[in-house]
Amino acid sequence: MQRGRNRGLARWGGASGAPFGTARVRGRSMLPTLRAGDLLLVRHGARVSPGDLVVTRFADGTLAVKRAGERRRTRTGGDGWWLVSDNPDEGVDSRHRGPVPDDHVLGVVRLRVWPSPRLGRRLSRT
Repeated sequence: MQRGRNRGLARWGGASGAPFGTARVRGRSMLPTLRAGDLLLVRHGARVSPGDLVVTRFADGTLAVKRAGERRRTRTGGDGWWLVSDNPDEGVDSRHRGPVPDDHVLGVVRLRVWPSPRLGRRLSRT
């Protein structure tokens, strides 16, 4: 990956077409829920619900983990998600880039695999 892009993820395992992949968190934008180095299990193409942690690709190609807030219209009039950071003082989210189109939300985080497993809704804000 190119330096300076993909600030939220160190790796994205979504290219193989498999239903699950992995992502490793970088940065502080999802503190206290996620920390740099956390390894996540992600379900590709899963249905998104408000409150879910998702892997998204912003328009500039940056991959990031964000929290799905609510449904909103994108600038082009399509359906999308308002995505936010759990730590609003760090990172970039919809406050800076606007709603993210549905097809740019690549998957839903199902499990933090490492360092200590936590499931789905237990990844809610603490």
